[in-house]
Amino acid sequence: MKRNTNKQTLTSIVTGASTGIGFAIAKRFLEEEINVVMNARTRADLEAAYDSLGRPTNARILVGDIADKKVGAELVRIAEDAFGGVDILVNNAGVFAAKPFLETEESDIDHFHSINFKGAYFAAQAAIPVLQKRGGGAIINISTTLLEHAIEGFPASAALASKAALGSLTEQLAAEFGGDNIRVSTINTGIVETPLHAKHGINDTSGLTGLHLLNRIGAPEDVADAATMLATNHFISGTTLRVDGGHAAGHSFS
Repeated sequence: MKRNTNKQTLTSIVTGASTGIGFAIAKRFLEEEINVVMNARTRADLEAAYDSLGRPTNARILVGDIADKKVGAELVRIAEDAFGGVDILVNNAGVFAAKPFLETEESDIDHFHSINFKGAYFAAQAAIPVLQKRGGGAIINISTTLLEHAIEGFPASAALASKAALGSLTEQLAAEFGGDNIRVSTINTGIVETPLHAKHGINDTSGLTGLHLLNRIGAPEDVADAATMLATNHFISGTTLRVDGGHAAGHSFS
């Protein structure tokens, strides 16, 4: 069943859309007849994702590193040229890795900050004037429940600090632009089955199910469900929605 009942066809931008959560969100938006401009920094992955969706006419792709301010502006330009504007921005692109605090270097902090925070900041800065012209819209920032419930065996201070800044940005933008009917929210995810784990040497996530009260690993589609709700609900803003299987509330270790 299609949930988009607006007379005006909505247009979205999804960063980090070639795999995992970003791909699931882009796919769900397309199923809901929402136009999508998909972004990722690896050409082969993004083109493969676009092909797997059947190269839909209501989607466009842009290869580029969202840490580059010009990429966010170009995504907005493509959305305007192809579909007439932007209604939804999903800041999903991000990097995450464990590294002990005492071993973290300035280059690590710069790396996480540039992609996780600065990329989202400038993408929102490019999108908001268009959202204002459209009479409102939604910005959804994808973050992690580790901000609320850290794990001793997974030290990631630099990555988490950049994600915490993203959460603060959510609340500030929700306040600053609420009068323009621009809703800004964060989704804090639990452990979700994505290719990111394998990149860090975790090929079997089954041992992590106990971190969630629901005793399972999340699926990208779980986050896509939440993103679709936030994108189309007109009275949620300035909030952080946990999509973490109960991780931040407790554990189900036996």
